Amino acid sequence: MSHKELIAQGLKWRAVSLKYPFDPDLPVLFVGSKMFALFGRTGDHESVNLKAEPEEAWLLRQQYPSSVLPGYHMNKKHWNTVVLDGSVPGSEVLAMMEQSYQLAWGKLTKRERDELK
Repeated sequence: MSHKELIAQGLKWRAVSLKYPFDPDLPVLFVGSKMFALFGRTGDHESVNLKAEPEEAWLLRQQYPSSVLPGYHMNKKHWNTVVLDGSVPGSEVLAMMEQSYQLAWGKLTKRERDELK
């Protein structure tokens, strides 16, 4: 998976927008006002920071120890950095990104969710 492929998939989901709040070279996907995917680089590879339930974040780090790392510059309990070097199957990366989207959607206020429907 690449940044381009992940961004294209994410933009298909309801109320998702692409923004550059931190740097023009760091795209971020938002659902409403909540960030759910921050795209960057880890070493020579593209990477993406994704939100996860704490237990799930830990399990993914155990399953893919060289490619799923504690979230770089994020709350390490709730965020993972996924290195897009091919060692994590694309379907798994997409599932992680969808979970991140769902977690962010769930953190929106009821009012904001109603406005986005």
